[in-house]
Amino acid sequence: MPETIIEATDLVKHYPIKGGVLRRTVGHVKAVDGVSFELHKGETLGIVGESGCGKSTLGRLLMRLEDPTSGSVVFDDVDMHDQSGAAMRKLRRDIQIVFQDPYTSLNPRKTVGDIIGEPFDIHPEVVPKAGRKRAVQELLEMVGLNPEHISRYPHQFSGGQRQRIGIARGIALKPKVLVCDEPVSALDVSVQAQVVNLMEKLQDELGLSYVFIAHDLSVVRHISDRVAVMYLGTIAELGTEDEIYSRPTHPYTQALLSAVPVPDPTLRGKREEIILTGDVPSPANPPAGCRFHTRCWRAQEKCRTEIPLLIERPDTAGGHRSACHFAEVREVLETTDLTEETFEAPTSGGLSGAVGAVKEGALGLKDRIVDAAADVKDAVTGHREHDPHDQHDQHGHRDPLA
Repeated sequence: MPETIIEATDLVKHYPIKGGVLRRTVGHVKAVDGVSFELHKGETLGIVGESGCGKSTLGRLLMRLEDPTSGSVVFDDVDMHDQSGAAMRKLRRDIQIVFQDPYTSLNPRKTVGDIIGEPFDIHPEVVPKAGRKRAVQELLEMVGLNPEHISRYPHQFSGGQRQRIGIARGIALKPKVLVCDEPVSALDVSVQAQVVNLMEKLQDELGLSYVFIAHDLSVVRHISDRVAVMYLGTIAELGTEDEIYSRPTHPYTQALLSAVPVPDPTLRGKREEIILTGDVPSPANPPAGCRFHTRCWRAQEKCRTEIPLLIERPDTAGGHRSACHFAEVREVLETTDLTEETFEAPTSGGLSGAVGAVKEGALGLKDRIVDAAADVKDAVTGHREHDPHDQHDQHGHRDPLA
């Protein structure tokens, strides 16, 4: 049984809605409403869902950047919300965060050395003052940046480099857990891959546990060991990466997976597209019973009155946790595994045959380009050189029916 480092139990966070002349509380936005899960040491727990489902709020609750309305977070056998003062400050060393926006999460008036070294000012016992510059340079090198750029400012770096700076700041105190709040959503796809690979490398080297919050299902599948799918402040489904992506049992998870683009052109048109009707209900007034029943094609009367529990439900290969009264596996897309396929280069004529094939293709492309250029010239000048295959009338106009 893996060792648990974070255990969240019935986490609730409600934000008051003020109204009227006296600004009285007239309601609450139920951003997080009864979330329970555990994070094991050395694993990555991905949290996915639509915008506004409570993912980022959950991350802030785990960091205790916000206090919950109710519920508890036990970190390394210590209840975080029972700590205060020096005890809480010591606890913060072991759980750090990487923010979503690399542009606004770094102070533009400070150098990279000051930004990464700031945790050492708050926790001076980690690194002696005389060795901080060297420690910052080692962190820069660890995340793939030039240690000589320690005196540069954030505006002198690209977006991907700034996110690396944020990661270096997050691991400066050698934490046990890193909360990653959509760390790659603001980056280009190629840079996303670099940052995700860097995070996997750091996890292996430092023994980190990740809470990886994102809305990109492909990125989450690549990096996560387990995945929690959130909907309207609650967890709809929780399981391993293979259970969630290959054997989803909750209708909401199935709808999410059906919207993921498939890069394999041979699978185009084979996807079973699931289109949800209606809008997402307001978190200020969520529906009774199952919160997804207003958009669910499988909903019955029981779903409108009884809240489904997040419990083990069968998935044809055992079971995993799903909050659906009528959970059942639905294969969203049948994929073909190409990892065992072999692709052979042209063998006729050896290298010369391959070169000849390429040359032939290039000449054919050249002919098509020349023909297209001639058509453009004709369209612009209204003149076309005589072609024996063309059929023209006595005035030189081409017969449109020829």
